[in-house]
Amino acid sequence: MKKRIKFQSVVAMANSRLSIKWAAIVLASSTLLSALLGIFRDRLLNGYYLDTYPTGIDAYTAAFTIPDFMFFILTSGALAVSFIPVFNQRLVNGNKKSAWELSSSVLNLMAFVTLIASILIMIFADPLVRYIVGPGLDEPGTILAINMMRVIAINPFLMSIATVLSSIQQAVGRFVFYAIAPALYNVGILIGITVFTGGINLFGVQIFEGGIMGVALGVVLGAILQVLMSIIGLIGLGFDYHFKISWKNHGFKTVLKLLPARSLDQGIDYVNTILNTNLSSRMGAGALRSYQQATSLSTMPVNLIGVAISTAFFPKLTEDLGEGKENEFFATFRVALRTIIWIAFPVAIVAFFSRGYVVSFIKNGGDPLIASILGALVISIFGRSVFHIASRGFYARQDTKTPFIVSIVAVGTTMLLAIIFSMIGLGPEGLGLAQSIGAILEITILLFILQRISKRELLNKSFWRAITKMSFASIITACVAYSMTKFFPLLKADDSIFSTLPKFMLITITSFATYAIASFFLGLNEVKPIFNKLKKIIFKNVV
Repeated sequence: MKKRIKFQSVVAMANSRLSIKWAAIVLASSTLLSALLGIFRDRLLNGYYLDTYPTGIDAYTAAFTIPDFMFFILTSGALAVSFIPVFNQRLVNGNKKSAWELSSSVLNLMAFVTLIASILIMIFADPLVRYIVGPGLDEPGTILAINMMRVIAINPFLMSIATVLSSIQQAVGRFVFYAIAPALYNVGILIGITVFTGGINLFGVQIFEGGIMGVALGVVLGAILQVLMSIIGLIGLGFDYHFKISWKNHGFKTVLKLLPARSLDQGIDYVNTILNTNLSSRMGAGALRSYQQATSLSTMPVNLIGVAISTAFFPKLTEDLGEGKENEFFATFRVALRTIIWIAFPVAIVAFFSRGYVVSFIKNGGDPLIASILGALVISIFGRSVFHIASRGFYARQDTKTPFIVSIVAVGTTMLLAIIFSMIGLGPEGLGLAQSIGAILEITILLFILQRISKRELLNKSFWRAITKMSFASIITACVAYSMTKFFPLLKADDSIFSTLPKFMLITITSFATYAIASFFLGLNEVKPIFNKLKKIIFKNVV
């Protein structure tokens, strides 16, 4: 009994409401942890299979595509941005009964719809692999991808439950368990790689022979762990669950109106992913995995910067509008946008010049093809980071249609460029270049529309002066980063993480220090908290 009370008190403490600053720190830290686990995961997978069994690793990568597509189009970010503003509106108005009724209805509907989707994926896995995501795979790879897809197909159902429960926590400003849950997903996959691939014995009877199929079982285990962590995160929030769908609930009706546009927006983005999977599967064994790995590496900083910061700011943006504070909304948005841009600039620069080192973390000794693709994707790191706050500027206003229309234009352009670049022989690098062009186009249009909505007050003269200063600091940083990579080149002898990590850290720290110093002398507000903290640390014992 005492242990149970102690456990509940620890959970309640972790579930306390966080400020925007601490929410961003928690989210960024957890995203970093998840990214490090992801790097370790990919390092193991690539070490085991990329050179020795490229067909198997391509099959594993292809098997993910359709289950992920169904999760993204039905749930994922679509639910969070549609559900949170409506849920928050009810809490602000003191209508908890309606809020929990809304939560139960959304949870039950998403679980039912994704369960049907999971079953359909299992049934139609064969044609989905052969004609949609893996037409370039050989027959053994095709069969393996079909079998793995049928295992991973349960993920949309499990992940949708975790997403709804996490969205409730996010809506009320509780981020700890919401932040931890994704890391456990990678833990499950790591167990699959290190344990399940060797086979599973139960009471002396071998029930699973092992092999790369064990990684697929690890994926499912990771999803289950994420659901369990999301459930723990509800403790102390007063969630009142009912096993029914309240179709007459006005909040639920509003979510259903908002959801299709955002779901289609997510779906269009992932159709682009499916196209790239299809195209890269035709570019030789290992090309599909190489492109996916480069994309994964480019996504890590986006999650650390764009997703973490915009997620932390999103509840505040919805509250500002819910209370009718339009000017505060634009001021909050501007702070978030400037913060993301200020951090994204040096990250993209370091990622470009040290891309060989970055790739060496997921594949011992590096990989020229992955590094080349990552170089083409670097601009998308900046674009996608900004996109997350730009799109939330509309979602906070309960406007999911505008980002959807913009996505049609941007993703359509990206897909057209991907096809053209692949036809003229640019290879996987051409796919990355298309992504970068599309990302910049999308944020340009979104920010232009927000500027019109704010009557040109959002991106004011002060904002553009700051961006000019950030650009100047970035040019200085780029020169330093380039010089550092020439002084500390990646050599053939650097075939372990212990030899590459010190060089990478030296290049990164020097580059970021240069950027921070340049920002300080240029008078950028974003760097002041860092220098103020350093002053306190250095002079804390000085009287």
